[in-house]
Order: sequence, then structure tokens, then C-alpha cells
Amino acid sequence: MDDATVERVRALVRAIPPGQVRSYGEIADEAGLSSARLVGRLLAEDGHDLPWHRVVRANGTFAPHIAAEQAARLRVEGVLAADGRVPAELRPRRR
Repeated sequence: MDDATVERVRALVRAIPPGQVRSYGEIADEAGLSSARLVGRLLAEDGHDLPWHRVVRANGTFAPHIAAEQAARLRVEGVLAADGRVPAELRPRRR
């Protein structure tokens, strides 16, 4: 990924308001990336200073290796997961 794309992804993640979530796919689409996995990789490698916890899978679930911390951070913002999933009304919508 070139620097401009990385900064585009970082800006999109930074812009997610507290108490809301977006999907990896939505971020990828808006950043012009071909794969949602690239967003996940970027957040894993360079997302420590971003609200990475506001980015979830398209079905509202969390990645297993960060699920507990992600759910806890979202809970602080008023997002309560049920059965490991963000409520339907808060889930990202495919375009």
C-alpha cells in the first residue's frame, strides 16, 4: 500500500464516531482497496493510535484474537455486543 492509501485508511478509521462501528469492507471500499483484509493488516501493524475497536466484520462479529478487548472498548462507548456480535441496528450496511 502506498503512503497516501495508508493515510486514507487511517483517516477513515479516525473519523468513526464513538459508539458507532464500520466494517473492514466499508473502509476498504472508501479507501479504494480491493480487499478488506488489507484494512485489518494495516490496523494490526499501524493502528495502535487509532480507534481500531470501531472496525468490525461485516456480520458484526469481532476477530477472535482481539474480541475481548474490542468488546470491552466498545462497551465503554455504549455499544453492547450480544453473543459476540454488534447489535443489528449498529452493524455496517453493505452498499
